[in-house]
Amino acid sequence: MTIAFIGHGYVGLVTASVFADLGNTVWVVGRTKEKIENLKKGITPFYEPGLEELVKRNVTAKRLLFTLDYKEAVIPSEIIFIAVGTPPKPSGEADLTSVFDAAESIGKNLVGYKVVVTKSTVPPGTNKKVDDILAKVKPTGASYSIASCPEFLREGTAIGDTLHPDRVVIGTTSERAKQVLLDLHKPIDGKTVLCNVETAELIKYASNSLLSTKISFANAIAFLAEKVGADAERVLEGVGLDKRLGRSFLYPGVGYGGSCFPKDVKALIALSSAYGYDFKLLKSVDDINKEAVKHFTDKIVRHFDGKLKGKKIAVLGLSFKPDTDDMREAPSITVIGELIKLGAQVVAYDPIAMENAQKVLPKSVAFAKTAYEAATGADAAVVVTEWNEFRQLDLVRLARELKTLVVFDGRNIYEPEKVKKLGFAYYGVGRM
Repeated sequence: MTIAFIGHGYVGLVTASVFADLGNTVWVVGRTKEKIENLKKGITPFYEPGLEELVKRNVTAKRLLFTLDYKEAVIPSEIIFIAVGTPPKPSGEADLTSVFDAAESIGKNLVGYKVVVTKSTVPPGTNKKVDDILAKVKPTGASYSIASCPEFLREGTAIGDTLHPDRVVIGTTSERAKQVLLDLHKPIDGKTVLCNVETAELIKYASNSLLSTKISFANAIAFLAEKVGADAERVLEGVGLDKRLGRSFLYPGVGYGGSCFPKDVKALIALSSAYGYDFKLLKSVDDINKEAVKHFTDKIVRHFDGKLKGKKIAVLGLSFKPDTDDMREAPSITVIGELIKLGAQVVAYDPIAMENAQKVLPKSVAFAKTAYEAATGADAAVVVTEWNEFRQLDLVRLARELKTLVVFDGRNIYEPEKVKKLGFAYYGVGRM
């Protein structure tokens, strides 16, 4: 098949590259000349394990093609995916400007029959508006069907998630579009969920919001565990052994971040409000997530009796999660901001995300080349992102580098007793 993707962010570029690797000819339409020229050379605009190799292989094979021109991509393609960003507005609603702009540009270049699929995360009703735009601007004689195929990839494991998803959701308005999309997804081994467009749109929001709920529930249990003298890790391990619940996402920490969970929770709250429903549960999920970051930074403040001025703090981990360089809604931004506000000197290290971090963190933050360099002469080490590199640190060496043996473990990656035996003061989340 020949298909097209509008947008080359995480969703667009990863999915396009996977479909190209499966033997399709895939066009990717972008807006920035520099990024498109780099992509033609196999240079990716963000870090994702295995992606650059995948892009280079398919560019060389001439299966993955990049352009700024909608006409060049739309005319030969049977399916056109809209995979552009839907960032939150101040109200929490999804900003659908890029989706509608893409729909208009697609519509003007339609020839023959096409299936136009929204892969971006959008609230129910969006595809109907896309349909209206296409109908208004399409040339005479052109025809199309709309569809919704939300993505469920995770940054850091995006290629595997695209090839081997738990499910492939296909929301359509016509039998013809359904068959075309089923044919495209034959090599993908996830369970297929067939539904109408509105159901597909809502599945994505419901999924991310429920995962966010599990994280906030884990953090709420951690808050309580500290008060009653329980170990939240053991509590949640016990809970997670129930097959009805499972342990995934039941891990306390400094809260969730990234490009999906924060905005999708807020968007579903806003959508519910627009339809007259007060989604109190999700409001609490959002509140607890904010509280999780404050709860963690308060531990640092209390340890130093509020006297952080002049203290050197080594912050380990900046991206919102491991195996990505994504700084969107990263808890490290809030943690570092609070430390600097209180007069601390912050030296930060992240295996991948430091270039992006420099764009969003205060100018006073210093950056180290290794975790040990960051810890040299520091009054405390603060783990914010659970990179495997930090799990495997030589804690004896870390102790030699630190001025004061204090570890604030925001992801519970260390065993408290082991760390304490080495002479550290240890602070986890939901652990004594």
